[in-house]
Amino acid sequence: MRQNRYTKPDTDAPRQALIYCRVSSRAQEADGHGLQSQETRCREFAASQGHEVAAVFPDTITGGGDFMKRPGMVALLSFLDAQPDTQFVVIFDDLKRFARDTRFHLDLREAFRVRGATIECLNFKFDETPEGEFIETIMAAQGALERKQNGRQVAQKMKARMQLGYWVHNAPVGFRYKTVKGHGKLLHPDEPDASAVREAIEGFAIGRFRTQAEVKRFLESKPDYPHIKDGKVRDKRVTDLLTNPLYAGYVCSEVYELNWLKGQHEPLVSMATFEKVQARLNDTGYAPARADIGEDFALRGFATCGDCGAKLRSSWSKGKTKYYPYYLCHTKDCESYGKSISRAKIEGAFEEVVKSLQPSPTYMILAKKMFKRAWEGRIEHTKDAARSAKRQITETDTKIEALLSRIMRTNDDSIIGAYEKRIAKLERSKVLMAENLTKTPKKSNSYEAFLELALTVLSNPWKIWESGDRNLRRIVLRLGFSGGFSYHRINGPRTPEIALPFKALGMISRGVKVNGAVRED
Repeated sequence: MRQNRYTKPDTDAPRQALIYCRVSSRAQEADGHGLQSQETRCREFAASQGHEVAAVFPDTITGGGDFMKRPGMVALLSFLDAQPDTQFVVIFDDLKRFARDTRFHLDLREAFRVRGATIECLNFKFDETPEGEFIETIMAAQGALERKQNGRQVAQKMKARMQLGYWVHNAPVGFRYKTVKGHGKLLHPDEPDASAVREAIEGFAIGRFRTQAEVKRFLESKPDYPHIKDGKVRDKRVTDLLTNPLYAGYVCSEVYELNWLKGQHEPLVSMATFEKVQARLNDTGYAPARADIGEDFALRGFATCGDCGAKLRSSWSKGKTKYYPYYLCHTKDCESYGKSISRAKIEGAFEEVVKSLQPSPTYMILAKKMFKRAWEGRIEHTKDAARSAKRQITETDTKIEALLSRIMRTNDDSIIGAYEKRIAKLERSKVLMAENLTKTPKKSNSYEAFLELALTVLSNPWKIWESGDRNLRRIVLRLGFSGGFSYHRINGPRTPEIALPFKALGMISRGVKVNGAVRED
């Protein structure tokens, strides 16, 4: 028969035992140092001492701090309070499970003393003598020292990893951690949340969502996006989403004083988009007038009232048996206020205008040469801008170094704080300039791609419009017209202002001088 390693109990030892087990994380709970192994050892000890285990109180929480924040410990003390006439012995696996903070260790000892409970530990002998209390205090202080040293080491490792561009905290919505060879745990887009986050941020940047409330409603419409119990998204989560640099691919931390470090992870939006969002948040939070077009109303945001010039609104009006689409003016002082215009009339008239925008093949050759020259000019302009951005980045680095040296020479916290804010702002502007440097278009592939789309629109805009594609129709509106489409509810459409590409080709086709000679179509 196996010999028990514990001594035999005294005849007057308490018979009712309470076991307290604690681990610092779920990972510890899963490995060999988990709650179950602690409980097994404590039960074996209780049996060796002749104690009968009345209850077990587990905790999964870090050892530092107030013991009254541990649910298991609170339950244990409440159990003792509920049975003041019963003598209990409380068994711990290790002194570090008791408390890893000297002050709270002594407070917890006092809490058990006033409740008449005895403490026993598997690897430490509690002694009520002055010498025993001194040794116990030293052991508690040693545990507190180890905890603080471990915390400092973990913080140093976390900061070092963040300095390399790795996020080390919980992954924000839209990201998840993925183990990648050579990187370890790396943030990776988590679909479908990543697409929802990207659409929300970009939508707010371009004014599709006028307010954070509209972003909130958009996220609430996504069934897979994390919601609280009532199906809502917290306001703070929306604000955090719109202001988190991680989504733009950069790592920042106020705790570790790290600003705009290029992250190792794939961003969900560009830095330019992120800056647009911050500008809108710092301004009014409202978008400018809508420039998009709707699915049901192709000219929404583009058609204007023939009387007052304001943009016409669009809506579906209910008839006896079905709904009918209309445009109408909402300017109260306008003569056409509240007067409806059939969608078929106004959009039909606009379609006739689009059909007229079709230059001959001869002038498309000229247009191609014009585009090529314009593109080459853009390339040169971009190169000049890139050289200027490089100089600005160098100047910004110099300014940052100067501010850092000033910080080293002052002890005034307010001045240091002001310098740190200026450094953070400079780091942010440097990041934006560096990102713009990577967007220099290449002459070959980019030129051919843009040229093909532009010439397709110029050669046959009606074919593009007739396709019904919302994005392509937007291109037709932007390339074909320099203003809105004015329509009077009685007199009909007014001649729209044609944009430069079509205007130039139209002037040539009517016989204007080109290089001193008159060209006829």
